[in-house]
Amino acid sequence: MATLTVMGKRCRDHAGVAKPGSLHIYRHSAATGMLEGGADIRVIQEFLGHANLTSTQVYTKVAIQTLKAVHQRTHPAERPRQPDPKPSEDSKA
Repeated sequence: MATLTVMGKRCRDHAGVAKPGSLHIYRHSAATGMLEGGADIRVIQEFLGHANLTSTQVYTKVAIQTLKAVHQRTHPAERPRQPDPKPSEDSKA
């Protein structure tokens, strides 16, 4: 399995681009998206070509930050409570 860096280099070579370039932002975006989508950290490690899992675990911090932000924005316990509406005159008996 070719890593994203190897694939990017092949594309640059094929296109005749002599300048070296980094695919870091693409790697980071892909890994973060995969993790947030539920991919196993070991799969992401292999995808990125990391020898050490600690290198891959950097992405879990990003995912946890996203998770906290979504939780604060959407969880009912985090939202301010709306006052109960007053009964209308029609509903009084």
